[in-house]
Amino acid sequence: MSLYWHRCGEGKTDLVLLHGWGLNAEVWSGVLERLRPHFRLHLVDLPGYGRSQGYSAMTLEEMTGTLLPHLPENALIAGWSLGGLVATRVVQIAPQKVRGLVTISSSPCFSEREQWPGIKPTVLEGFRQQLSLHFEKTVERFMALQTLGTGSARQDARQLREVILSQPLPSADVLNGGLSILQSADLRAGLSALKVPVLRIYGALDALVPVAIVPKVDQYTGHGQSLIIPKAGHAPFISHPELFCQQLIDFSSDL
Repeated sequence: MSLYWHRCGEGKTDLVLLHGWGLNAEVWSGVLERLRPHFRLHLVDLPGYGRSQGYSAMTLEEMTGTLLPHLPENALIAGWSLGGLVATRVVQIAPQKVRGLVTISSSPCFSEREQWPGIKPTVLEGFRQQLSLHFEKTVERFMALQTLGTGSARQDARQLREVILSQPLPSADVLNGGLSILQSADLRAGLSALKVPVLRIYGALDALVPVAIVPKVDQYTGHGQSLIIPKAGHAPFISHPELFCQQLIDFSSDL
């Protein structure tokens, strides 16, 4: 049982990239060439996903605890979707190890709550039930949701599907664990205590993290910057790679 952690790139700043639910580190393949000159990249398969096999379902705390010993000192940590929750929790637990936080199409609370936009609990519960019946179809449906409404939706969904199939598939148990995190995690109360610079990147057409949360997250955090990418869905680094990379590079240069 070992965590897949690949390093590449020629830059001086360590950038740790965390993928989302159901996927693996290959999801970043389309932006690596643009980022390599600027960062020492750390590509991670979260426990139980891709090449990090042998792990059972984890809570958010367990997943964060598994990553922490591998984290380089003074790193910039960027997390997409579920990875954004993990990245945020890393910063909350070990701010001294992190120079900056980037969340991408992520929310401190994915599930819809009172006065809080998000994924309806019935939708997440539906995915949980369907996983045991139609494993691959359920994952494909989730990927389709991530690219919904964008001009390149079909192409983007195909790219996500290729990423999933390029590495060992997570078990239904691990995927259920990830859905449990998305269903139950609520990091809103701790956002104001974040001690590092924060960049939050959103897609204007995101069907999973509605842009209605942007002013609410800004209010909870009290600092940092939020960028909404027009015509992007849940995977802006796939649909708008150049703009996405430029934002990361600019944010890093200001730290």
